[in-house]
Amino acid sequence: MNVQIRRLAVGILVLYSALFVRLNVVQVYSAGDLNAREGNNRQVLRDFDRPRGKIQTSDGTVLAFTTETGGDGFEYQRNYPTGELFAQVTGYFTLGLGSTGVERSYGDDLSGQSGAFELRALTNLFDSEGTTGDVVLSMRNDVQETARDALGDRRGSVVALDPRTGEILALWSTPSYDPNLLVDSTGSEAIRVKTLLDESPDKPLLARSFRELFAPGSTFKVVTASAGVRSGAVTMDTPSYPQLTEWTPPGTTKAIRNFDGALCGGPLDEILRVSCNTSFAEMGARTVGPDQLVETAEDFGFGSKPPIDIPGAVASEIPTDYGRPLGPFPDGEGGTVYENTAGLAQVSIGQGDARATPLQMAMVAGAIGNGGIVMEPHVVAEVRDTEGDVVREIEPAIWKRPLDQKQAAVVRTAMDGVVDDGTAEALDIEGFEVGGKTGTAQTVAGEDRSHAWIVGYAGVEGEAAEVAVAVIVEAQQGISEQTGGRVAAPIAQRVLRTALNPAPVSAPGDLPGQLGGN
Repeated sequence: MNVQIRRLAVGILVLYSALFVRLNVVQVYSAGDLNAREGNNRQVLRDFDRPRGKIQTSDGTVLAFTTETGGDGFEYQRNYPTGELFAQVTGYFTLGLGSTGVERSYGDDLSGQSGAFELRALTNLFDSEGTTGDVVLSMRNDVQETARDALGDRRGSVVALDPRTGEILALWSTPSYDPNLLVDSTGSEAIRVKTLLDESPDKPLLARSFRELFAPGSTFKVVTASAGVRSGAVTMDTPSYPQLTEWTPPGTTKAIRNFDGALCGGPLDEILRVSCNTSFAEMGARTVGPDQLVETAEDFGFGSKPPIDIPGAVASEIPTDYGRPLGPFPDGEGGTVYENTAGLAQVSIGQGDARATPLQMAMVAGAIGNGGIVMEPHVVAEVRDTEGDVVREIEPAIWKRPLDQKQAAVVRTAMDGVVDDGTAEALDIEGFEVGGKTGTAQTVAGEDRSHAWIVGYAGVEGEAAEVAVAVIVEAQQGISEQTGGRVAAPIAQRVLRTALNPAPVSAPGDLPGQLGGN
């Protein structure tokens, strides 16, 4: 009998220990992932019927605030006074649908439930109103408005950031949506509206700027050039690629042609200036090779999900397997042929299976303007209490180092030339050093439509760039390298001009019925 009791006791102890370990795993180690999981509304249920802090831009525009409903049921309701302008950043906070965007990733701060605010609550036990936090974005209302207005009704995205800190200044995609349509205390109307938005072929709920992948076209030549410079095989003067109208990689009969049958070639600055397909295809496939190209792209951030502080970011893609080496190029001029050298040549000019988000390409341009360093991108600058005191600051952090300063300077000189006297002349701004790279990516083979791209940076000459930008205008008529310079560059220039000017900072006034902050 005693033996059976001991066995039972041991069994219960083992089960209890396993339960204890599992509870700690769930409550401590997995808590963050579980709270961030789509469809988990536990945090929303906890925080919905209580005051909540504001979300505002760095220049004082209030983007989200809470009011008292004064009716039956729930006492509070979230409001988004700028409508669609910041919807894909702030997200929404509703009972039936949960939360997205900043409302989700900074939900504990907004509701006063983060560690810093809970500590303050313990030291102020007599505060009957409780504590909420205000989230201040790094984004500027004036830059975001410029991005929206410059893009207009055309489908596409605009990203602007400070490459020195990773602070995002604008993050806009057309089409967007109005989060006020999803604010419904019962949840039934919000669900109906979201269903309609989900079914729309325009996908307005999808922030295309950091959640959608596109062929980067010739903007990827910045990565290819960086790989060449980093390898030591490419300098500003050597090699000088042959003047060609087309080049056929080994292993295929399909030639890579220059836009409009142009004859081009030469050293790095010249081939980037005119965006020479034949030269960059040869640079990637022969001069650089697959290992160095892939490694450089990954060091810019390809293959990794960017650590932006709002949910849903996707990793940009570059193929990593080009098959086994087959031997030297048949012309005896150097380089190794691989089983898929043809695919490598396509990727080297931003075609084939290369895919990137506009955010990723803005970070590529920003790295060139910032001495070869990619900073962690973020939309939030700081969290404040209701008295306006800073509770927490988002500190700049290095994410990737694809180039050293000397290597970045070589590519920067070449990109400056693209603006001075190349395909991106429309990006130029008097009084500033501006560099850029246009791009065109055909949407469907055989169709006369393409995505128009541009990436670039601007700042005081000789110093780290102050602003980096990426613009994509989707499915434009025509397929020409001039498409990016004609369509996307004027948009990027307007955004750069606004961002380079000091922000017109003003303290936000109280909004009607506003709670959770001054």
